[in-house]
Amino acid sequence: MISLADLWQAGRLRAKRRYLLARAIRRRRHLTSRVDRTAQIRKGDILLFATIRNEAARLPFFLRHYRALGVNHFLFVDNASDDGSPEALAAEPDVSLWTTRASYRGSRFGMDWLNGLLARHGSGHWCLTVDADELLLIPHGDRATLRELTAALDARGLPMMAAMMLDLYPEGPLSTAHAAPGEDPTRALPLFDAEGYDWEYQPKFGNISIRGGVRQRVFFADAPDRAPHLHKTPLIRWHWRYAYVSSTHIALPRRLNAGFDVRLDAPTGVLLHTKFLGEVIAKSRDEKLRREHFTHAERYDGYYDGIIADPVLRDAQSHRLSDWRDLEALGLMTRGNWQEPNR
Repeated sequence: MISLADLWQAGRLRAKRRYLLARAIRRRRHLTSRVDRTAQIRKGDILLFATIRNEAARLPFFLRHYRALGVNHFLFVDNASDDGSPEALAAEPDVSLWTTRASYRGSRFGMDWLNGLLARHGSGHWCLTVDADELLLIPHGDRATLRELTAALDARGLPMMAAMMLDLYPEGPLSTAHAAPGEDPTRALPLFDAEGYDWEYQPKFGNISIRGGVRQRVFFADAPDRAPHLHKTPLIRWHWRYAYVSSTHIALPRRLNAGFDVRLDAPTGVLLHTKFLGEVIAKSRDEKLRREHFTHAERYDGYYDGIIADPVLRDAQSHRLSDWRDLEALGLMTRGNWQEPNR
């Protein structure tokens, strides 16, 4: 039986979703179309949405990785890059690009822009929303693509797939990790924390919160409640009424956040987070001054200072990245009841 409290909460979440969609519509005026190839999008295409800033070195491998995974069209928002990122993206035949110089923080860290694009171009499509330093791994990824995965999700009536963000780091100091444009950044970042993750159910949005890993171990040991959330729902069969609330950590309607519920026996993925290349030191100096990446930016000065100090993140428990089967054995992803595709 549904209680009055449940009905009240459901009404509040509906109102929040409508508010977020209204924000997204209003902030369309912040975006200028640089190149619009969305007329190429066909029924059944898998789309990728991302906001970027100064990611020219990452983009060649990022595009190659996601094309191989099965993405048909990319929709980017470039936020005031000055490293050639817009020019590089505009030249790609499967990319549509919008630019803006508006505040990243003021757009709810880019989500207002992406919610607007998702509503306009993503409805009816499987949509992947990621950052430029995130590389998705899926179960059976050595044999399957997003095409097979989304077909399996459709067959079960599941409109989403959850993924845990896994921070990768180098053997030595951060400054030693280099990946040339077009190179796989995971080769320079071969390690991750295999243990030390806390999973907690959060009833408001019906999600499971994940915290832990190397950033909590090294940078937030004294304030673990400020450590970054690692749960995400990056892959959703989108509807124009949907909205992301907080990055891709939380979405509305509430049912979209159930991807880690073990009762679903659903596949989950891993987002390999390649933040800790050597360039992160200079970027941290920049972001500490810009204060565009956190709601309470002053609380994270110590985090930026820790990165700028060029630490060694490896410890005795560090684990070497192998393949999706190893990540599944460690409990960081699951194939659920999705059997190996016959290709």
